[in-house]
Amino acid sequence: MASPDEGPFTGRVAIVTGAARGLGRAAATRLHELGACVAINTRHPDRAAAVARTLGARALAAPGDLADPAVPDLLVRHTLDHFGRVDIVVNNAAVARPTRFEQLTPAEWRATIDVNLTAPFLLIRAALPAMRAQRYGRVVNISSTAGKTVSTLGGAHYTTSKTGLLGLTRAAAKELGPFGITVNAICPGMIDTELTRETASAELLDRLAAGFPIPRLGTPLEVADLVCFAASEAAGYITGASFDINGGDLMV
Repeated sequence: MASPDEGPFTGRVAIVTGAARGLGRAAATRLHELGACVAINTRHPDRAAAVARTLGARALAAPGDLADPAVPDLLVRHTLDHFGRVDIVVNNAAVARPTRFEQLTPAEWRATIDVNLTAPFLLIRAALPAMRAQRYGRVVNISSTAGKTVSTLGGAHYTTSKTGLLGLTRAAAKELGPFGITVNAICPGMIDTELTRETASAELLDRLAAGFPIPRLGTPLEVADLVCFAASEAAGYITGASFDINGGDLMV
């Protein structure tokens, strides 16, 4: 592994939401390993601080509940005040509840859309002035295979939000490309995270994975490496795209 002094993200500043665990923590860790300064966003200040301490000096605790529409602006301002720039935004924070259609309340629907779709829009908008001024930016939205089909474990609100995030990705990519900003989405399938294990039994996960062309769950690191590619210089001519990482699940 390259040292931070010679990593591909040296000098870049990333914001990663939902970085306490799972895909967000893996992405934040990998970006940091490859040289980036990283703002760690979680709802809980103690968790954000713990992750930042674990990563080291180039990590910043940036807590805030993205259900609050004021938080994205505060998050970008905090990052700019500390690091002086924002180059990469990884919209990973999400609500993923399994509530079935007939039990789904308007309040739960709105809460899911607020975090999974509205917050990414607001965070992109908040980061836009800084990215536009430097004529450079990378936005990576964590959608899901649910955005292209229907969620196996999540409810209708989760599927809808992840489908909407793909639409936001395309629309933002079209409008922001002239400013040197790319916007892409990652669509993970069944990944072995704490949230996945909390949502389904080990027996169910084993049964589902056995039906995939690659018969296992994906790992957070595999997703993190794809996030890093989408956030890299190498992906400079890719925008509005959605990258599948699902073990071939969509083929079957």
